[in-house]
Amino acid sequence: MSSMTRFWGGSAVLGLFFASGLALAMTEDDYFKPLGRPPEAQRKSIKGGEAVPPLPLPATPLRRSERKREPAPPTLIGKVVWGASADFVGEDGTKMQISDWNLAPADCQQLLKKAGNHLKLQYRCADVNLNTFSGDPAEMPVLFFSGGRTLRLPDEQIVMLRKYVLSGGMIWMDSVAGSPFFYKGAVEILKKAFPEENLRKIPLDHPMYHMIVDLEKVNLPEAVGNKDPALEGIYVGCRVGVVVSKYGLGCGWDNFTPEYSIKQALYYNIPDATVIGLNMVSYAVGYAELGKAHSRPELFGEGDRKNPTNEFVFAQMKHNAVWSTDPGGPENLLRTLARDTNVKVTFRRKTVDPATDSLKDVQFLYLSGCHNMVLSDAAVEAVRGFLGRGGTLFIDNTQGLKTFDLAVRREMKRILPNADFKTIGLEHELFSTYFKISKVAYTPAVQRLDPKLDGPQFEGLQLDGDVRVIYSKYDLGGGWQGDEHPQSKGYAAADAMRLGVNIVTYAMTH
Repeated sequence: MSSMTRFWGGSAVLGLFFASGLALAMTEDDYFKPLGRPPEAQRKSIKGGEAVPPLPLPATPLRRSERKREPAPPTLIGKVVWGASADFVGEDGTKMQISDWNLAPADCQQLLKKAGNHLKLQYRCADVNLNTFSGDPAEMPVLFFSGGRTLRLPDEQIVMLRKYVLSGGMIWMDSVAGSPFFYKGAVEILKKAFPEENLRKIPLDHPMYHMIVDLEKVNLPEAVGNKDPALEGIYVGCRVGVVVSKYGLGCGWDNFTPEYSIKQALYYNIPDATVIGLNMVSYAVGYAELGKAHSRPELFGEGDRKNPTNEFVFAQMKHNAVWSTDPGGPENLLRTLARDTNVKVTFRRKTVDPATDSLKDVQFLYLSGCHNMVLSDAAVEAVRGFLGRGGTLFIDNTQGLKTFDLAVRREMKRILPNADFKTIGLEHELFSTYFKISKVAYTPAVQRLDPKLDGPQFEGLQLDGDVRVIYSKYDLGGGWQGDEHPQSKGYAAADAMRLGVNIVTYAMTH
């Protein structure tokens, strides 16, 4: 297809519409129609190397009860230019030019206007050409792809997008009318950009759905078949660095209903699209600093290439879901151990896949996650043997999510079918091996759930009278890392560190 193609309103639909109305064969060009109003004013286009104000982030990320001091509006969202353009003539004879990347021209502008009205967050959007974009998240914290036809990008741009996300940037991809063609193209691009990570459905209790407004059910067209929000993501650490929406968001941001133009459109209604969008804006702002922290080199990871020592080695377990959730957190814990205790540690992380790597020399094994984890049969056998030899497994529920909690309980039942998790009481020596701990502070997300909670909440599995598996349903690793994780359910940083010291000390003495 040439870059300029003429589409005429009222032309025959390509495909067959059956008399039952239940089947309609569509092509990607059926999703190439205007889906919104023009923006209120001309957006500023960003060119490579152009100086822009830095993103003003709050010292403490926003909570729903807080108001942010109004800054001069910097650019938050860059709407990416891609694809072709065409002349479109409506049934009333109105002529306009449409573009793959800009079918809903005012989507980002209207979303940020709503953010300004409802959240007191003042930001703006700009159009971005990836051929001239620097790739620096400080210049453009969010890149937004929108469209209806197949999204295609050259390899060099895919490589740049990977570096951008790993450096702390965030990508949003919106199939603006629920087009399967755009969605499939986005998925293929992400497979190339992040071959080591799968696109995963974001769980309902994830901070993404609770930054500003709690969202658990939405109103989607009946053809979708459920009422769950269906955002998917690529994780970088515990941060969602890429968000993909297979159902349309942008039209709702612009208060436009896409089925007026595309009868088969699948989309969030205007109120739900707005709430999702406001949460996404707040997440991008609140997690920007964490993205920068995750992009820093993990210095103690260099130890993976060094020879083993007789000192304590922090071994972290790989699995099929998101496992390296808080890069830098274990390093901070080890530095605290070296500084404040008599524990001899090496800043060497031994990352192990129990299905293929030997656990023979491992004494302490750390397992973290924030998604559904399924262990292979070989991994189950290896961890069972590790525990039988006297090893200690510490499991950390990053961000305190239900999805990982269910996975932990299911997989541990496979490993130790005759053992049941039991609460570890305050009288247990785990809470006195180094620090005497009886009261702790939690993050605001936990405080809202249980305002009276002030004691550590650990569960354990016993073998031969000793607790060999320690499980925290609230996040510790985020506290070790020390960066803010808005809406994460975990321990406050100081108490997370004290609990971590006790866990390692207990593992070394039992």
